[in-house]
Amino acid sequence: MSSHNGKICTKFEAIAFLLLLIFPQRMICQQGILDSAFTFRAGTVKIGNALNIITRQTGYNFTYDSRLIDQEKKTVMTFSNTKLSVILDSILINDSLVFSVIDRYIIISHAESHHSLTADSTAAENVKYITGKIVDDETSEPLPFASIALKNKGKGTVSNNNGNFGMKITLDFSNDTLSFSYLGYLGREIPVKKIFANNLTISMKREFISIPEIIIKNQNPQEIISRAFKAISHNYGNTPALMTGFYREGVLKKSELQTYSEAILQIYKSAYSGTLYGDQIKVYKSRKIENTERSDTLAIRLKAGLSTCLELDGAKNIFDFITMESMADYTYRMTDIVTYDDEAAYAIEFEQRENVDLPLFKGTIYINTVDYGILNVEFEINPKLIHKMKDTFITAASRGFNTWPVSVKYSVSYLKMKNRYFLNHVRGDLIFTSSQKKRLFNTQFKVFFELAITETRLTNVSRFDREELAPIHSIFSRTIKNYDPLFWGTQDFLRPEDNLLKALKNMNVKLQEFSE
Repeated sequence: MSSHNGKICTKFEAIAFLLLLIFPQRMICQQGILDSAFTFRAGTVKIGNALNIITRQTGYNFTYDSRLIDQEKKTVMTFSNTKLSVILDSILINDSLVFSVIDRYIIISHAESHHSLTADSTAAENVKYITGKIVDDETSEPLPFASIALKNKGKGTVSNNNGNFGMKITLDFSNDTLSFSYLGYLGREIPVKKIFANNLTISMKREFISIPEIIIKNQNPQEIISRAFKAISHNYGNTPALMTGFYREGVLKKSELQTYSEAILQIYKSAYSGTLYGDQIKVYKSRKIENTERSDTLAIRLKAGLSTCLELDGAKNIFDFITMESMADYTYRMTDIVTYDDEAAYAIEFEQRENVDLPLFKGTIYINTVDYGILNVEFEINPKLIHKMKDTFITAASRGFNTWPVSVKYSVSYLKMKNRYFLNHVRGDLIFTSSQKKRLFNTQFKVFFELAITETRLTNVSRFDREELAPIHSIFSRTIKNYDPLFWGTQDFLRPEDNLLKALKNMNVKLQEFSE
């Protein structure tokens, strides 16, 4: 190794050591908080406010099924040197509730949920549907696209844009642990047995890493990205995986939903090195909903959303902005080091240089500070040059109309399981403007597509037969022939966001699956 490389290695080892020293250790909290005595003089308040008062004084947040507690109900919050467990019993007035402590969180649940897995009326006999919302523990703002996964199994999901999530868990997994991850936040882990409930609020704590500015300035972002590129084979594996995923795409004209398609997919994910095989997709079950009439002359359809999801796996189909050949076209700047579970990640911004006239990308890439795994990438096509890609994203425009892209944004995330990274979530949000020739006013379309991996396995993995393969280069919404009224059975799916839920309810179709 050259002396130059030796200096680089020494520098990064020193940085890693410093991160270890300043990275806060997760506090392992004991049940003793419930036996600790507190004094409160708040008088008559709403139960929701009473829990907030307890959080401010103790530093412990609450997780509970919102149906178990009426937050608007009044209670008396006046206690003197009283055990917290007694205070909670008094203000909640429900003998069937039990309390348990994990880290700095108090979980309130129904006593029966600790003993057995009960059946859901809409699920298989041994399946429980857990739903909730992931929020910032200080602001209560929702955390979109957070990762939720079983710690010991390759099963998980992500929260939607409103922070809502849903996950179906069978009795086989009742002894496992659910982990919640979000960039910039400390990870959370909760035993499955303690959260067999719906409408949970999972609060996550933002963690600010105090890194001296000189350390950030002295980092070479190109060197970090180069290390991430070289580590792909090690981090992402040289054996194939079989994945189950939920895919959806939609087109909104103004605020009205025109088409909505979704499917449960199986994906043969080929190895990230040492193979000539590509990825494969087959559709397990799918449906579409149309809201366009024959008289509607202005309509657009997304082109090849399925294949785009596979192509956006930039650790496999290498992102343009992490290759040595393309680095000269970009500027890079390390802006931060952020928490991710018990580890940390470099945040590196990139943008194409002014003298490059091809439409390239700008965004932020997050890279693990220890193993250089790519955790997340948020990027968009340069808005100044996007007009040069007019015919890239949609099928032929409606006759008599000009249609062009205004904004194209993507996000791609990976989940680390047992020291290997797997594709976790892909999202695309596109905005188009269309104008009728010789007319003054324009019409705006919003198009989205999304893939969330809900299960991954590494055993008994084989390629699909040719006749099973999905037509991934076709227009997905035209490949679905039938509406499936039985929905997805025991399969996991992404809960629609509030605006999408409203748009679906406004459509003239039966949508019992999307009822609140």
